[in-house]
Amino acid sequence: MDENKEKEKTPADERRDALLYRPENGYDRLPKEEEGAVQAYGEAYKKFLDAGKTERECAAYTVALAEARGFRPYARGQALSAGDKVYVANRGKAVMLAVVGSRGLEDGVNICAAHIDSPRLDLKPNPLYEDSELAFLKTHYYGGLRKYQWVTIPLELRGVVALKSGETVRVNIGGDPGDPRFTVDDLLPHLGGDQAKKPLAEGITGEQLNLLVGSRPFPGDKGTDRVKLAVLDILNRKYGIVEEDFISAELSAVPAFQATDIGVDRSLIGAYGHDDRVCAYAALAALLELDTPARTAVCVLADKEEIGSMGVTGMQSQAFDTFLADLCESKQVPLRTCLENSFCLSADVTAAYDPNFPEVYEKRNSARVNYGVGLCKYTGSRGKGGASDASAEVVGFARRTLDKNGVIWQMAELGKVDQGGGGTVALYMANRNIDTLDAGVPVLSMHAPFETVGKLDCYMTYKACKAVYQSEE
Repeated sequence: MDENKEKEKTPADERRDALLYRPENGYDRLPKEEEGAVQAYGEAYKKFLDAGKTERECAAYTVALAEARGFRPYARGQALSAGDKVYVANRGKAVMLAVVGSRGLEDGVNICAAHIDSPRLDLKPNPLYEDSELAFLKTHYYGGLRKYQWVTIPLELRGVVALKSGETVRVNIGGDPGDPRFTVDDLLPHLGGDQAKKPLAEGITGEQLNLLVGSRPFPGDKGTDRVKLAVLDILNRKYGIVEEDFISAELSAVPAFQATDIGVDRSLIGAYGHDDRVCAYAALAALLELDTPARTAVCVLADKEEIGSMGVTGMQSQAFDTFLADLCESKQVPLRTCLENSFCLSADVTAAYDPNFPEVYEKRNSARVNYGVGLCKYTGSRGKGGASDASAEVVGFARRTLDKNGVIWQMAELGKVDQGGGGTVALYMANRNIDTLDAGVPVLSMHAPFETVGKLDCYMTYKACKAVYQSEE
């Protein structure tokens, strides 16, 4: 018997192949000619992460990348032709971009929508104080983070200060080589007996998330708050700010980690802010490579998703409607007609199955690292509360489109039904009468200061966005 001869399939084998859904590890399906592309994409994505640790920085880097690829600011009333590439930056914290298609806007547009804000520690309006000759900055945490994860790690301070003169000063302390960094203190185990008895969520409180920023008193001063004065003096000399200027500042403490490969095989990327910059970069990178699609392709990088998508830069604002309405008016197309014929891929991360915590996952319906972009029919919590529940036809369209373009994908839910849940911008796009489906990269340690994703999944999310932009259905 020839042992190298492929075993002849039985009728049962053939029926198994035809009928059963058996997801496979993406590396078992990845064409060899794409292996280099996966690695190259990962390197470019790491640069995006390091360049943008706040939504303002992400928006600025996005604009720079877009302009280098021929995108120009859109002016209301501007005439547009097929192939034109335009963008609108919303208050420096969100960006909307479009590549005009060859078909009319009455046929709808293909949208990939993601967000560029991430959990962090924002400074309070009156943050600086001194206690026991140590100077601290008080913070108010932003988004759904686990407070105990933010102590005793190196932090950077980034953002802007709006002065009364009208000038806006950019602040970056910790991001450049040689810069000092900051931290939040925690108890030593020798004195932490009572703390250890508390529930995990209460071990560190929000009011204890105070940044340590200095300890040396102002020289020659005999008054009070000498360390606070010394800190203010340094900030004033470097940035021209005084204490009152904190009132009109947007300053955030973010992890001082650089994006890096994880694992001896370099198959993973560890970084701060994968949620949701991993999908934001995929949506952007795919759009930047388009020539002239059939349907106009639109990339939305929104702010404020981590706190409900509220505000003028969030997905619930009228900023997106205004941008699309302006495009439609330039072609004499009613906005409502465009919206009802459009499709949106809500590009946001999902939870990756972690075998260290199997009790919170339903394994059959969990996303797995290296199994490709995760499609999520619905998000929300428990009884699908707060979800955008995509129709069967919309999911069918996504399956068809991704398979046609060689995208490795999987279906996913965010943990067990009654365990918890989460949301995305999907429901806000669906509320606009746009067919919408969630899709994104599975993440380990989501919302932690240092999250982990698979390079293959990142690349497949980019391919999924590109397939959506190029769809003619």
